[in-house]
Amino acid sequence: MVGVAPLTSAVGDPLAVARPLSWLLVISFLATGVLAAHTDARERARQLGALTWGVFGLFWLVLVPHFVLVQKSIVEGIGSIAAVPLSLYVGYLLWNGRDSLFTLSKAIGYMGLLYLPFTYLPLLESNPLRRWMIEVVASQTGTLLSLIGVEPELVRGTSVLSEVPSSDYGYLSTFYFPGNERPITYTIIVACTGVGSISILAGAILAVEAPLGRKARALAVSVPVIYGLNLVRNVFIATMFGQQRMQWFVGTITGLFGTTDEQMVSYYIADRLLAQFGSVVALVGITWLVVKVLPEILSLVDDVAYLVTGTEYDLREELTAERD
Repeated sequence: MVGVAPLTSAVGDPLAVARPLSWLLVISFLATGVLAAHTDARERARQLGALTWGVFGLFWLVLVPHFVLVQKSIVEGIGSIAAVPLSLYVGYLLWNGRDSLFTLSKAIGYMGLLYLPFTYLPLLESNPLRRWMIEVVASQTGTLLSLIGVEPELVRGTSVLSEVPSSDYGYLSTFYFPGNERPITYTIIVACTGVGSISILAGAILAVEAPLGRKARALAVSVPVIYGLNLVRNVFIATMFGQQRMQWFVGTITGLFGTTDEQMVSYYIADRLLAQFGSVVALVGITWLVVKVLPEILSLVDDVAYLVTGTEYDLREELTAERD
């Protein structure tokens, strides 16, 4: 994330609505999973789950302006827009008897339970867990940068930025690159720590029915790989942006992302295009590694594939047949 304050005046602050709503959703998704585990409470689980998925669609609708206009992220923008009808569709299918979606509901609950403590704790003015994670990742990113001969100064964002968008920028997490048309700053924020991707996969692993030992092995396979790849991602973006190595198609990129700052071209290409699309591909690949240890997770993949294609799949049975 670059050290530039997001412009939220045109759309208000979607996060002010989304953050407290996210806690309500996590509680509701987890409650749906608990109720679904009891046969006599299944209908109540169905009603609560359908309602929760409907609110989840509203949650993503609220965030669309944030990802499209503020973050200017193609991947997150498309994802948030697509999540609105998909969430409503899941609620509809759950209401009409697709009970396999109880597992997906529980997985979303676990994902939020793992992710939200790093992003929003309403009882704390400052979040020490988030600060610790960001500063550790920034320090390790700096170490890797030095190994390839790139040595920006690591400073607190408040010492080099005229405007500070959030508390993340006050941590020891901003890389300062002097020179160029003007000095460039690249700030590690919570989105740069890999905790989002880790929460997605860990939530899915915890939600499926499988022995704890294999779940633990699946986490041991996936979490270090995601964390390591995320550090590589940070090094790539910092180098490309800080040293202005991707000043390609300047007119096209500035027009696409709605900016007049030509120094941002390397950032948008490195992060918003290459790194974010690459992260999606990497997450799919890591999921396949997890499948080798925990094939039960394919039940979630089956449901997601059905939501997107409308075709029923049984990937676990196909994998078993292939092995045989």
